[in-house]
Amino acid sequence: MMSEETQYNNGCCGPAKTPCANEGLTEMLPIYKEAPVDDVCCGPPPGPASSPFERPGYDLCSFVEGFIDTAAGSVPKIKPKPEISDILGTIKVRLGINRSQYKVAPGLYSMGDTTPTSPVLVTGNYKLSFDALRKELQGEHVWILVLDTRGVNVWCAAGKKTFSTHEVIRRVKMARLQEIVSHKRLILPQLSATGVSGKQVKKGCGFKVTWGPIQARDIRSFLKAGLKADKSMRRVTFTFLERLILVPVELSFLRKYLLWILLAGFILSGIGPSLFSISLAWSRGLIMIAACVAGIFSGAVAAPVLLPWIPGKAFAVKGAITGLLMGAGMVLMLGKAIDSVEIAALIFFIIAISSHLAMNFTGSTPYTSPSGVEKEMRIAIPFQAGAIILSIVGWIGSMFV
Repeated sequence: MMSEETQYNNGCCGPAKTPCANEGLTEMLPIYKEAPVDDVCCGPPPGPASSPFERPGYDLCSFVEGFIDTAAGSVPKIKPKPEISDILGTIKVRLGINRSQYKVAPGLYSMGDTTPTSPVLVTGNYKLSFDALRKELQGEHVWILVLDTRGVNVWCAAGKKTFSTHEVIRRVKMARLQEIVSHKRLILPQLSATGVSGKQVKKGCGFKVTWGPIQARDIRSFLKAGLKADKSMRRVTFTFLERLILVPVELSFLRKYLLWILLAGFILSGIGPSLFSISLAWSRGLIMIAACVAGIFSGAVAAPVLLPWIPGKAFAVKGAITGLLMGAGMVLMLGKAIDSVEIAALIFFIIAISSHLAMNFTGSTPYTSPSGVEKEMRIAIPFQAGAIILSIVGWIGSMFV
């Protein structure tokens, strides 16, 4: 039988032996007599209890299922399977929403039933990289050491020197890893090799670096093979689906500029012998919008998707080719609605947009190097700017011919 104090504490109206504020109303209104006191006083039943791992001032991430004790203190234990919040977060990032803020806290994590002999895998704190790794490690018992790469993926972070020798050494020491594991080996993704010196890591913290596979999907096979990678694990791929999945991110970069481009197109389309005509701005502006959309589709969608089959090596050239084809198709659709000067202006406009967007795609591919990209940009940008100027002059000049 519960004590009087327990009975009051199990209510939801306040501390022990404190009556409900509405208790007196039960003598006055029949409706209060029919309903339980706690329902009237406090609303619906309470939700689930707080996690015992929550700490004041900190959020408990949805992918953390608890903590384990180690010689260096408690370490968060993560869930192997992505949840709805992870999937929605991935979709948002693929659409370019809060991409730079999609990251996890750097530090050491445990997955499965880890022991001092469990392998230590190193990754960056970009959450897509973190999620890809834990998804492929379901059923494994590993430690995951997350570096502070400023929310940048492994490959780009290595190039930006945030996935670096210094950061690996620093995180190993901050996590007190030598007190947690009995071995002296770190498994780093191969794509981080441009930013990390294995020799310097061993000198700095005593841990030997082993280069893992390029793709997270191969990590389980790599572990089962005794940390041996076959040729396929060392080869960078850039398949149709891998290219297609990058398109939404590339398109998201246009949001901040697109409105201004379309506004400029309407204004330029309205210039004529009468100085400015709203009817011309509307009729010719719609054509200019269609050309802008064609250029965007050509450079940000068609060029990357059809990349291996488009002639040439330079991405600016590939984009110019798809832009030329797209422009020609648009001219055929318009037929006699525009004259020859307008045709040339539209084609130059579409080619310039397509070439520039396709060139921007170089940062997402394994086909280019930083020096190669810089060289291509120095050559291509003047031509693209010239094509835009010619298209503007031709589009306005056609009204005075």
